[in-house]
Amino acid sequence: MATNDPEAGGSEEDEQLTLGVEQARRAVRAVRARKPKPKASAERLPVARVLVDKGLVHLDRLFDYSVPARLAEVAQPGVRVRVRFGAKVVDGRRQGGGLIDGVIVERVERSTYGGPLAPLAGVTSPEIVLAPPMIELARAVADRYAGTLADVVQIALPARHARAEAEPSGEPLVRPAPPPPGPWTRYPSGPAHLAELAAGASPRTVWTALPGPYWPDEIARAMAATLAGGRGALAVVPDAKSVDRVDAALTALLGPGRHVALTAGLGPQERYRRWLAVNRGTVRAVVGTRAAMFAPVVELGLALVWNDGDDSHADLNAPYPHVREVLAMRAAREHAAFTVGGHATTVEAAQLVRSGWARPLDADRAAVRAAAPLVRTVGSDWDLARDEAARAARLPSLAWEVARNALRTGPVLVQVPRRGYLVRTSCQRCREPARCAHCSGPLELPSGDGVLTCGWCTRPAPAWRCRVCGGDRIRAGVIGARRTAEELGRAFPAVPVRTSGRDAILTTVPDLPALIIATPGAEPVAPSGYAAALLLDGWALLTRPDLRAGEEALRRWLDAASLVRPAGEGGTLVVVAESTLRPVQALVRWDPQGYALAELVERAELNLPPVSRMASVTGPPAGIADFLAVLRLPDAVDVLGPVPVAPTAPRTPPPTAPAKPDPRAAQTRAELTRALFGDTSPPDRRPAAPPAAPPRHERVLLRIEPGRGSELAHALKAAQTLRLARAAPDPVHIRIDPPDIG
Repeated sequence: MATNDPEAGGSEEDEQLTLGVEQARRAVRAVRARKPKPKASAERLPVARVLVDKGLVHLDRLFDYSVPARLAEVAQPGVRVRVRFGAKVVDGRRQGGGLIDGVIVERVERSTYGGPLAPLAGVTSPEIVLAPPMIELARAVADRYAGTLADVVQIALPARHARAEAEPSGEPLVRPAPPPPGPWTRYPSGPAHLAELAAGASPRTVWTALPGPYWPDEIARAMAATLAGGRGALAVVPDAKSVDRVDAALTALLGPGRHVALTAGLGPQERYRRWLAVNRGTVRAVVGTRAAMFAPVVELGLALVWNDGDDSHADLNAPYPHVREVLAMRAAREHAAFTVGGHATTVEAAQLVRSGWARPLDADRAAVRAAAPLVRTVGSDWDLARDEAARAARLPSLAWEVARNALRTGPVLVQVPRRGYLVRTSCQRCREPARCAHCSGPLELPSGDGVLTCGWCTRPAPAWRCRVCGGDRIRAGVIGARRTAEELGRAFPAVPVRTSGRDAILTTVPDLPALIIATPGAEPVAPSGYAAALLLDGWALLTRPDLRAGEEALRRWLDAASLVRPAGEGGTLVVVAESTLRPVQALVRWDPQGYALAELVERAELNLPPVSRMASVTGPPAGIADFLAVLRLPDAVDVLGPVPVAPTAPRTPPPTAPAKPDPRAAQTRAELTRALFGDTSPPDRRPAAPPAAPPRHERVLLRIEPGRGSELAHALKAAQTLRLARAAPDPVHIRIDPPDIG
């Protein structure tokens, strides 16, 4: 019975409440102590092997996770999932670890891991985005380039977009009829090549395209013939401008709905929508830039790469795969046809022909002479003095006369090796190259009234003086496109001058008199072809300290020359370079195949790529020494170096002009400094610390005979894995088939 006596020790209600609280606490402790019941796993194939999104070399393997019963139907191989990575399972509970993305590679009955498995956290999407053939290809590419499977998959898979994924892709269209040969009749084996593709054969060819505007239509007809045979087709070109030309040719030939174009400029949603149409089999023809080399074309029948010597075909992300090599691997694995095409022939393509792996697809000499422009050479500047206007434009007299005559009938293309104004400068007195005082980078002049600026760190150098003779006047080392346009504008004051380069690329120009100043790869197309083309500063391309300097110069020249009208229609090409050099002679004869074969023979004698396989390792001297110490090379590997290399300084915005000092802010800084450090000197009066010198790097080259490149890649990857696992300082950078070996 309850009492209201204040002397009592507490009411009955209070005692009952206390007892209830104690019972509740005991119940909670009992629940916490009780071992949680494990979640039910899938009855069939309860283990998922997942590729996690961690591109670390020492984590280049699959990780096992249990498949909860609720996800058994949707957690299929090839779908995106979310998993906890780095978590530990203690007494049936997961501790630590965060959620990361992954892709299920396969489902198996049991795991090779002895401990308990963490379950899949969820399925991001039931869409199968990574089929087994693509996983096998990615693994082969990673092994070839000493990379990780996760890095290659990251290149291959576009970013997911839920809205695009929810949309249907439609039904595939019926196969088209075989196209007529069209411009392929200019090649002796052209019609037969299309017939092979339409019949389901898989020829491997190195196609040297004739000059002129017909190559997009020729690619479109090869793809259409493959579609007519019931298989898919994939073409990879260097840039978006080329994609647009092939896209237009395919639309004109096949109509809409049979192909897609994949470029980085589409935006994530539209790019993923088109990629899904390919992945689902709705569309079986793809033209795109570099990333399209992994497009999941169903029943691939043709893999084609255009202009394989263009450096944009080498991916910028590790492990740096090249389109030509990836498509060759795809063609061999999927029993598809393979074509390397271009106006020029790379040494790698010539090796494919010489080894018998591919056959040439060329035109005869009569067809070449009928399609090519007249090529004239100027090897020196002696005739600059023959004409006042020619001297003002820095053009040899022959080039000036050709441009003047051609401007009466159409536009004239002027190719300049580099963009900018004065892209390389030197001291006018002693000819010493002008260098940045901060990072030793080359100084450039961005415009006629601009200030000298470093080409590496972008810092201005308004008070530059030569470190050799003390002079303060500069001279041009290499003239850029803007300076060339300025000079030609003065020489031809009545003619419009337009520029095309990285900042603004022109796609087409009208068939009207105009001077078009363009850097290599940015040349616009004239509908009827250019009346003439001038290739300036050939020495700047030919004298680069690069094994491929001559090959690259010839490729750029041929690409520009192919935009000029044939000689029979008055088209003329002038190249300003020494006429006796081999690349210039190959241009005059229009013989890229002969040049590539001669280069291949020379490289075979010197054991240089592509006859041999080569890798580079770059990093700080201490890192290079440690890497070589742990590296276990196979037999017969040549170690060349290490040698010092110039570090690549990151491009940072130039420093802005200092604002007007605020005396109150200076007083606050001084008081804060005295309070913290006991230093009474005003911080604004302290001399600035000298800029730190860029770190010194070294590079070592490793060379092995052909056919054993996988051994070298495996050894390099094992050494890198060991250093990362032990958290070694001074990281090094590995690249298989480096493009610049000097």
